[in-house]
Amino acid sequence: MGVADHSQNTFMDLKLKKVYRYVIFKIDENKREVVVEKTGTPAESYDDFAASLPANDCRYAVFDFDFVTSDNCQKSKIFFIAWSPSTSRIRAKMLYSTSKDRFRRDLDGVHYEIQATDPTEMDLEVLKDRAN
Repeated sequence: MGVADHSQNTFMDLKLKKVYRYVIFKIDENKREVVVEKTGTPAESYDDFAASLPANDCRYAVFDFDFVTSDNCQKSKIFFIAWSPSTSRIRAKMLYSTSKDRFRRDLDGVHYEIQATDPTEMDLEVLKDRAN
């Protein structure tokens, strides 16, 4: 499974230029590559991001999580989320599972990885716990 240049460029824009809060990627089975499905502006919240993930289909996503440490320092960590809801098709789960490592390696600069099958496995508290 290939990775579209636009997908890598969009990730770099999130990482370096902070022009996106999140990027959601999907596998285009016809092109056999990972493509950008949706981006979120820096003003969008984690709830906006979570609501953008389909309830019944797999996706990859990156989320730029801003937080304040106990020392009162502003920090940012990039999370890679492999979204694979239990209600998605078995073929989709297999496709996303077998392609994940290759795609994840192309995203240089991700700090943490989360695999989620339902929203509770990737709620904001999970991110906070990992980042601190």
